Amino acid sequence: MASDTRTVGFIVDQLASAGVSAKPMFGEYGLYCDGRMVAMVCDDRLFLKPTDAGRAFAGAVEEASPYPGAKPCLVIDPDRWDDSDWLGELVRLTAAALPLPKPSKAKR
Repeated sequence: MASDTRTVGFIVDQLASAGVSAKPMFGEYGLYCDGRMVAMVCDDRLFLKPTDAGRAFAGAVEEASPYPGAKPCLVIDPDRWDDSDWLGELVRLTAAALPLPKPSKAKR
């Protein structure tokens, strides 16, 4: 089941202070902060890439795979989405802990 665009829009609006943008990916969405993919919205659930900083800040949260075969991610409960300050800080900490993507090689 694809995520509702209103759900993605709400999450992106809540993360405006962190400069998050969304890109569609196979019916779902990747969330980007500072050039890094930090989270995914799949089946209207928010999955955050796991980092030590993110785990420490978020506390006890469920972990699950966003799609079959994917590595487990932190599942951020929808009750926490309303706290834009908390959510923005969690995403900023996660982005800071992730490496920058490798540059694309030029096609010949």
